[in-house]
Amino acid sequence: MTGTAAGDTDRRQFNRERGRSHGGPDALGAAAFDFSTNSNACGPCPEAAAAVRAADATHYPDPAYSDLRERLASWHRVPARRILLAASASEFIYRLTAWVVQQGGRRVWLPSHGYGDYTEAARAWQLQRVAQPGQAQLLWACDPSSPLGQDDPDLDALGLGQSICVLDRAYEPLRLSGSLTLPLERLNRVWQLWSPNKALGLTGVRGAYVVAPADADDAVQALEQLCPSWPVGAHAAALLQAWVTPGVQAWLADSLVTLREWKTRQLAMCESLGWACRASHANFHLARPALPQSSGPLLAYLREQGIKLRDATSFGLPGQMRLGVLPPPSQDALVTAVRQWQSSGLAGSSMAAL
Repeated sequence: MTGTAAGDTDRRQFNRERGRSHGGPDALGAAAFDFSTNSNACGPCPEAAAAVRAADATHYPDPAYSDLRERLASWHRVPARRILLAASASEFIYRLTAWVVQQGGRRVWLPSHGYGDYTEAARAWQLQRVAQPGQAQLLWACDPSSPLGQDDPDLDALGLGQSICVLDRAYEPLRLSGSLTLPLERLNRVWQLWSPNKALGLTGVRGAYVVAPADADDAVQALEQLCPSWPVGAHAAALLQAWVTPGVQAWLADSLVTLREWKTRQLAMCESLGWACRASHANFHLARPALPQSSGPLLAYLREQGIKLRDATSFGLPGQMRLGVLPPPSQDALVTAVRQWQSSGLAGSSMAAL
């Protein structure tokens, strides 16, 4: 085995041991046609990308992020004291979980299908997963949800009682239909987690922020104490500042029109292959290939052709795949590759091997 091959094997083994599965680049690098992420395929947003390129990385950011907090607070129409910066959504997930444990929390309530870091953070801090929201000190929800892209069926559990409730809004800017149903009064009682890099097509820039509940001043201070200095670097700060500008928001609104058109075409394409698709409000959807066996051989073949899809097994949905909406040329490449796989006899041979 070559050094590179050994290194790739080690990395894959490391990721398996960590129990984490993500879309995007892997040991083979970035796929030419990457359906595995939920990034805005119309991106990167030109104005946001220009702001990131122009960021002054020769100096530390303001450690208090005073101007950035004010801009985000004004955008959300809340006092600046309710804005909390985070190195990424994942970083905040782990930090908040640690704080809940510090406060004596021992139980967590998680979506039936959701982002793996909710579970990983709970596992790292040995929180017990419970079946009923009222039994937990920490609750997670995401709307539109991932990987389903649907209204989170558990929103009714948020903002009630004394539990710490987090609403992950990573996909709200990429919502193509529907609307959030949580009333404003309840919304002001939950922690709203925003990570705009997906919406702007700049997922490599890590930075996020939280709108804290209206009465959570003490908790915000405690979470600030748990945070290292300068969690958001100059480039992420530039991205977040650009996020709330009129030009970037206008670009995002235009991109949603395009994404809706691409999504309609992509769903029709999947159905032409005999794949069953689930309804979704977001820029991604689930599909189940018309295969009597594991989708592993198909996914491996596609990856060799420069096409990557996200296996939904890690979400608790074996046999299904999550596909981000991509432009028509990418969709055509997927159709061509799947049909080549079907006609090559590989589909039959993989089934016979089972």
